Amino acid sequence: MKHYGKTVIVNDGNVEKALRKFKKKVQDSGLLQELRDRETYEKPTTARKRKKSAARNRWRKQLAAQTLPKKLY
Repeated sequence: MKHYGKTVIVNDGNVEKALRKFKKKVQDSGLLQELRDRETYEKPTTARKRKKSAARNRWRKQLAAQTLPKKLY
């Protein structure tokens, strides 16, 4: 997969706003996350274990959001 350069236009010298937009573009593209993932090798069994744990945590979070809060007496 090839990634070409990301560009953001600076309007009225507002560099901070352009930098925020650039960071959002890079974050949405997943480029930094892919780079971090490729830095070190992860064994397939470890990757499966990590993904399964993340799925379990997402499921627990979803269940916790659906349950009613305990009564406060």
